[in-house]
Amino acid sequence: MKRLVDKPFAPAALTLLLATGLVFMVLLNFHGDALALARLGTRFSSGDQDGTAGYDGQFVYYIARNLDPSQIIRYLDVPAYRYQRILLPVLSRILVLGNVQLIPWVLIMLGILSQAVGTWAVGELIHGWEVSRWYALIYGLWVGFLLALIVDLPEPLAYALVALGWLARTKEKRVLSALLFSLALFAKEVTVLFVAAAWIFDFSRRNWSSFWLIFLAAILPYGFFQFWLYHTFGQFGIASGGEMATSFEWFPFMGLWRIGSASWKYLLSMLVVFAPAVLLPVTWGIWSASRRILGGNCEDLSLALLFNCLAFVFLPFSTFRETGGLLRFACGLVLAVLLFASRHKLKPVLNYCWLWLVLNVFLIKP
Repeated sequence: MKRLVDKPFAPAALTLLLATGLVFMVLLNFHGDALALARLGTRFSSGDQDGTAGYDGQFVYYIARNLDPSQIIRYLDVPAYRYQRILLPVLSRILVLGNVQLIPWVLIMLGILSQAVGTWAVGELIHGWEVSRWYALIYGLWVGFLLALIVDLPEPLAYALVALGWLARTKEKRVLSALLFSLALFAKEVTVLFVAAAWIFDFSRRNWSSFWLIFLAAILPYGFFQFWLYHTFGQFGIASGGEMATSFEWFPFMGLWRIGSASWKYLLSMLVVFAPAVLLPVTWGIWSASRRILGGNCEDLSLALLFNCLAFVFLPFSTFRETGGLLRFACGLVLAVLLFASRHKLKPVLNYCWLWLVLNVFLIKP
């Protein structure tokens, strides 16, 4: 048993097992209908303006079903914003070999495998810093990733690519790292917080080969893609959210405080849960990263932690008010905190992170 526990793949294998079990239970609830995980809304599936809204995973499914921008536009609430997350739909379409009926199942498979691979990559990273691989289980079982799994969303794929890219970076495989970062951007735009951290750090240290590789392989293609989106859909993909999204805030945590204008009770309940789970880690992250940067000890992970924490500070009200969206947005925060704390062997911080697993109660439906 001890040999099995010490295996490099053990945390990833456990993540694979538990994630598969979760998806299996959800499928049972939907009588084995894999398409139900996409949460289709009749507003988009049938064009009924008074119909149900569905959830974000439906847009991944629609794009995978038909990649033609001119034909898919009527199925998307904010076409450029949805279409920019093109990697998961493209991979799904490739793997089904033309049989679109298999797309829902392939989306599930890709999500589960991505989460297991991401957990393995995080385990390898922190093991390289002489920290137990089992802390990677915090990443593997983070509720934001598990929520994404059961609604066909790209967070598991996007952050697995970030983790793999960072692992390749630590092993001096710069070309591979840049390519993985590029794929991460096309999976979900918010991964730019990690890519930008690596790129800016390379510039500050005059690591010109890595700097230009990231620029040419990741940033430049993604920039061209954004202009293509503008030409095709009339707007850039980068935005604060979908159809009901509000704009980014100018004042710290104003997106959270705005909840109080609608319901003080809801705001207080949010604070009870998310003050220790998000606000405290974000505040700590800004302080810790800033202290190292201003103290002349700048590193790529310090920048990654700072960027992911600052993103929370100015997060829109529309993200704060939707618990699922908030938990999924925190995927980057979880990864950044784990990697930073592991690199600097901050054992109290790593142990505190285990408390995040309590948030898996949000997976339980009343």
